[in-house]
Amino acid sequence: MEATIGEFLRTRRERIQPGAVGLPAGVTRRRVPGLRREEVALLAGVSPDYYTRLEQGRTAHVSDRILHAVAQALGLSDVETEHLRNLARPARATTLPRTAAAMPDEPLVRLLRAITDVPALLMNDRLDILAANPAAEAVFDVDGMPRPRNTARQLFLHPEARSLYVNWDAVAAETVAQLRLATGRRPHDPRLAALIGELSIRSDPFRHLWATGDVGEKRLGTAQLLHPVAGALEFDYQVLTVPARPDRSLITYLPRPATPTAEALAVLLSWVAEQPSQPGRGSTTAPGRSSTGRG
Repeated sequence: MEATIGEFLRTRRERIQPGAVGLPAGVTRRRVPGLRREEVALLAGVSPDYYTRLEQGRTAHVSDRILHAVAQALGLSDVETEHLRNLARPARATTLPRTAAAMPDEPLVRLLRAITDVPALLMNDRLDILAANPAAEAVFDVDGMPRPRNTARQLFLHPEARSLYVNWDAVAAETVAQLRLATGRRPHDPRLAALIGELSIRSDPFRHLWATGDVGEKRLGTAQLLHPVAGALEFDYQVLTVPARPDRSLITYLPRPATPTAEALAVLLSWVAEQPSQPGRGSTTAPGRSSTGRG
């Protein structure tokens, strides 16, 4: 399901009521919710014809000034403004720099494995899990996930994810918003397009959330999980970007000191340390089955 500038702008203007931006509601009944195109044009200081062509994707050389004005008129966040720029200029967001694309994951995996006392994952911007340290295996059972290991696919297509997340609805919305942001950054990524298409066909909740047009980027937050063996767990997670490889992220999950989660994690890690290595597995998995993602 391709992301288009028209779809995005339409969802952004539909969420704004005229009175909220100082415009009269009008005496006639509105055919669409939110702002009309001509009202956005008025607020942005452009002609209605120009704004219409922008929504139709027919403005190939739109300036930063115009995009900034439209973003201000629609009250876009910084992440939404970035997404608007990417959609308006897809040629600038098609591929990674050649040097970044050639960078292997092996140094990042070694860094991941050096983190021994908290769960850590290496992921790409399609939300594929590329590697997990033993602590993450103990908490999330990454190796037990169906392949290809992808947090969005696990979240929407596998029932156990519903029982894992205490706040599944919020996690689902955030996950879809991240994928939509990725479509602006990688508009010609066939695997990303295939993932979104698959989820749109197979998952009603995904299809509903995708239709909202929301974009977002999670950098830190709290993940509340219900582990099948350890019970309730609560982690502060942080997403660390890799400057040399912008499509890679290292996510760490930290329990707060002297909490039940810290104690449960210590027990899980102790169990992992006592288990022999299993041929064909990237790391040892604690009892129980789970899934992963950002909460």
